[in-house]
Amino acid sequence: MGRIDDIFSQLKDDGRTAIMPFIVAGYPELEATVVALRGFEAAGASIVEIGIPFSDPIADGPVIAAAMHETLEQGLKVDDVLDAVRAVRAQTDIGLVAMVSSSIVERRGEEAFLRALAEAGFDGVIMPDLDTNHAGQLLPIIDELGLSFTLLVAPTTTDDRLETLLPHCRGFVYLLARTGLTGEQDQSPDIKAAVNRIRSHSNLPIAVGFGIAEPDHVATVTASADAAIVGSAIVRRMADAEDPGRAAIDFVSLLAEGLASKA
Repeated sequence: MGRIDDIFSQLKDDGRTAIMPFIVAGYPELEATVVALRGFEAAGASIVEIGIPFSDPIADGPVIAAAMHETLEQGLKVDDVLDAVRAVRAQTDIGLVAMVSSSIVERRGEEAFLRALAEAGFDGVIMPDLDTNHAGQLLPIIDELGLSFTLLVAPTTTDDRLETLLPHCRGFVYLLARTGLTGEQDQSPDIKAAVNRIRSHSNLPIAVGFGIAEPDHVATVTASADAAIVGSAIVRRMADAEDPGRAAIDFVSLLAEGLASKA
């Protein structure tokens, strides 16, 4: 079992659910990423999704897309992200999952890049634009490295499609709370029916993202699912803060207050 499996297993044993912050690597500067990664665990987070900036973000709303664009304009490289993760890995037991475009993975060589992620200290990978017909070809190296491997499931995904997607997942399933782009929403998402459908096909933990922005949203999501993913609301607060890393940590601490108990 990899670290992500261990984290969700321990959460289940403890009757707890998870908050999973998403940050854009290097935004608004790389030091903010390092500060946030060092502090998220104490703030109550279990796993962090680290978005590796890409010139054509997939399904990302304006906040995350702008952050990725700005970071690339500043000259951030993929190796800078790997170095930052390597620097903090020994200082935290939090799960670290890379959100990365499949084009970056392919350009650097799939096996070589997945090994580089694992060597740097990443525990998993999400490739939101991956051709799912190709996903099965990556599983041998994914399993060898003990990485989680997560495909995105929309609330409109059919049962037949779930039977194709879910066997490829490792660690957890990423359920979109709604279709469309990422971004903060005012209302809590209604995900209970979608969670139940996934559970009828898979025993993997379910993490829900897209539009979750407040502790009340976290409470609603984790009443049914195992984890709540928050991205745009965190990235926006980092953009507006004098100390963006600290701002991210403080907001995650607030979000964690909404976590539902399964005890």
